[in-house]
Amino acid sequence: MISIWLIRHGESEANAGLPTSDVTLINLTQKGQQQANKAASAFTQAPSLIVTSPYIRTKQTAQPTVERFTSTPQTEWLVHEFTYLSLDRRHNTAAKERLPMSKAYWERCDPNYVDGVGAESFADMIQRVQDFRQKIYRLEEEFTAVFTYEIFIRAFLWLMLSNTVEINSQAMEEFQAFIKSLKIPNCGIVKLECRNSDIWLNGVSTSHLS
Repeated sequence: MISIWLIRHGESEANAGLPTSDVTLINLTQKGQQQANKAASAFTQAPSLIVTSPYIRTKQTAQPTVERFTSTPQTEWLVHEFTYLSLDRRHNTAAKERLPMSKAYWERCDPNYVDGVGAESFADMIQRVQDFRQKIYRLEEEFTAVFTYEIFIRAFLWLMLSNTVEINSQAMEEFQAFIKSLKIPNCGIVKLECRNSDIWLNGVSTSHLS
């Protein structure tokens, strides 16, 4: 049996409503750093592998865990945020300012639409999630901690629970409905168990954040 923890990053500057530009370089806030420390304290045993995205906020969230378990190997996987707005349109904007653009993107409901440079399509994001699932099946480590993003976690759970195969406009609508019903707080932990090709959801942990 293999255990996987999916850990949402700590509160970021974007989460706090601050203007941001380069999605790869958004930092944690002071509150986010405190949440990262609490996530590190949630481990009762050393993980066998620590995974982050290439983006800095997952690396900052993982850092207290890395410092606690110095002998655990680390790696990067493509478990980063879903950036559906082009970099020029989101440059130096806060989440509130992007809301009309975000609403228009989801109402368009075209899984293959790419907004511009620096953006990816919904279908591309789902492909990353499917690739991640295949990595899980191939894991040899007994306990892997993956520092990632809320929408990536929710996309993984949606695929796992819905068994969606074809990514079309209907699937995109169903995904939107699903994510409205599932919120994961910053540094919340989704615990999974995997054996062969079966994956079980073992709960969502938030008690360490209190």
